[in-house]
Order: sequence, then C-alpha cells, then structure tokens
Amino acid sequence: MAMTMPKSVMRPLPRAMLIDMDDTILSAYGRPEIAWNTIANEFAEELAPLPPREVATAVLAFARNFWANAEAAWRLKLAEARHLTVKGGFAALAAAGHRALPDDLAIRIADRFTAYREEEMFVFPGAHDAIDSLKALGIKLALVTNGAADTQRAKVERFELAHRFHHIQIEGEHGFGKPEERAYLHAMDALGVTAKDTWMIGDNLEWEVVTPQRLGIYSIWIDVHGDGLPEGSTVRPDRIIRSLTELVPDQP
Repeated sequence: MAMTMPKSVMRPLPRAMLIDMDDTILSAYGRPEIAWNTIANEFAEELAPLPPREVATAVLAFARNFWANAEAAWRLKLAEARHLTVKGGFAALAAAGHRALPDDLAIRIADRFTAYREEEMFVFPGAHDAIDSLKALGIKLALVTNGAADTQRAKVERFELAHRFHHIQIEGEHGFGKPEERAYLHAMDALGVTAKDTWMIGDNLEWEVVTPQRLGIYSIWIDVHGDGLPEGSTVRPDRIIRSLTELVPDQP
C-alpha cells in the first residue's frame, strides 16, 4: 500500500526544487511489460510458433537484469542497449529449446520499441500547470534528467519544458548524471541554493531518494501508478506523491 504524508505535517515550500523528467513530468518508460507485449504482438507472424507473450516476457526479463547491472554509459546509448536486450531475450529462448530467432528480427523489434516509446510519450495531466504554479510562487526550478543529450533535449523542446525551468541539466550535455553526488550539487549551485533549501522529486528511488537524502535534500518519490514501495524496500522517501499537482498548495 502506498504511503502518504498527512497534510498536518506537510512542510513549507522550499526555495528550490530539482525535478526529474521521465516518468515524473512525462509518461516515458513506465509499464515496460505493456510496451513489450504490444510490440511482440506486432511481430507475431515472424515470431511464430513462439507466442508473442513468451517472447515479450523473455526480453523483459533480460532487459531488467541488464539495466540492474548496466554501466551509466548505456543510458546514453538506449537504442543500442535495446538491440542487446532483445538479442539477449532471443538467446534465452533458444537456450530453453525454442527455435533460434534471427538477429535482424531482434534489431527490427528493438527499433520499433524505441519508436513506439517516442510515439506514446505524453505530459502527465496537470504537470505543466503545477510547474508553472510553483515557478510563479518564486521557487527556483531545475530539470535534472539522465540520458543522451540529443534524445533528452528533443523531449525538452517537444514538450515545452525549457522556459519552465531556471536550469536544465541533461546527463549527456554535462558529462555526469544521477546518482553521482555532483549532479545534485551542480544543480543546486546553478540555482544558488543549499540542500536544506531544496526538494528533489522523481520516480527512481536510488536517484531521487537515496543519494539526495544522503546530501540532506528533502526527497519526494513520485509513484504515478500507485504501486507503493517495492516489497522489502529499505528506502524511505520523505514524502510519496502520485502527481506533481500535489506539490502545489491549496488556494485560500
């Protein structure tokens, strides 16, 4: 069950907020099982006699293991990483006794997945208005996002985010990203604030809660789908929200 902070202990608004982009402002990479199943179904004829769901499950399992152990550099090469993960899923199926699927099919499925994710991306309802309201209240705002320079900058432009923030910090443009401590320190320095004046908001427990808390930043985990903390998680966000709109104070 998702934890929520009772309104009675809600903190005064800070001088600054560092806000993640993917799956915080934008619906980007969440629910990968739905996306992989959708794409596998598109390729059902070429995957036969393997059921698309079985292929999707194998690819997703390989992808989750890959990203759990991947070096940060792979975040800057998403399309190439997806080629590897689909090939890895295919290899796992072949090792289990299923027919070997060709590499060219793996690449086409991976590239279609990348295109599909781009097509399906959207701004969460109320996110633009929430950011604009926080900025109007005088809060200094930084967008702090991991990923490749061209991919992430294209999203910033496509979804009209640039003018909404005082500082835009993209991993591929700066040469460092979350959870490196300098990612947060650099953003706070750009805004002219310290940790005690700052909130971090995002969907990744390691990047938006664990390291920021260690630096003394008030850390808010956004749980868009209301799944709650993973079972057995020792991470304790300072607050859990479902939407950025919850950060905007009620009007008197």
